[in-house]
Amino acid sequence: MVAPIIELRDVRKSFGPVDVLKGVNLKVYPGQVSALVGDNGAGKSTLIKGLAGVQPYDSGETLIDGSPAHLATPKEASRLGIEVVYQDLALCENLDIVQNMFLGREETHQGTLSNGEMEKHASATLGSLSVRTMKSVRQKVSSLSGGQRQTVAIARAVLQKAKVVILDEPTAALGVAQTEQVLNLVRRLADQGVGVLIISHNLADVFQVADHINVLYLGTMVAQLETKETNNNDVIGYITGLKSVEPSAAGAAR
Repeated sequence: MVAPIIELRDVRKSFGPVDVLKGVNLKVYPGQVSALVGDNGAGKSTLIKGLAGVQPYDSGETLIDGSPAHLATPKEASRLGIEVVYQDLALCENLDIVQNMFLGREETHQGTLSNGEMEKHASATLGSLSVRTMKSVRQKVSSLSGGQRQTVAIARAVLQKAKVVILDEPTAALGVAQTEQVLNLVRRLADQGVGVLIISHNLADVFQVADHINVLYLGTMVAQLETKETNNNDVIGYITGLKSVEPSAAGAAR
């Protein structure tokens, strides 16, 4: 069986007297899409912030490629190959695609920006993901559609040689065609061997693109399911608390 890129074991996080994560287990595999679902307040954002190094877990174990890791800062998470695409995308509308993809990580030569090299690398990255919807990598982000902006944000993560890309509600507020474009891109990303963790409230999107579905309920991982072996009603049951904790979720993940 393929070894996970990321494995969380019994991770916990509290804010004062409130226990937000209560011993959560999770695995993310190379070349596969894992979905994380749950109602508002389930702990999804806190779990992701721990992986991103924004809010380190209080306890538990984080393994990257089988080795213990302490994700104390976003820079450390990025160094270990974890990139997060947040819902707001963190793009600068007044800059072009190349400038956004290298924002804060610009390539230089003898103190001068290597614009030609950055443009070449940006184009190659978009090409590797079979992205053909951009007229030019020198387009301003302000001229792009929602789906195209999501594509730029994902390509920026790929450009950093990410082992795992975490996508926070990547299809929120997108139309049907743009949603299909982004989901196809997510699948192509996994086909390149990248581990993808997608957080979404849209179960139709989850069932279309995910290999595994992880359900959080009030800080507890109540189910870890193979997508092809479950259905919409079962997942909704776990999300709403109508179905009880699965044995596999209560112990080690999958």
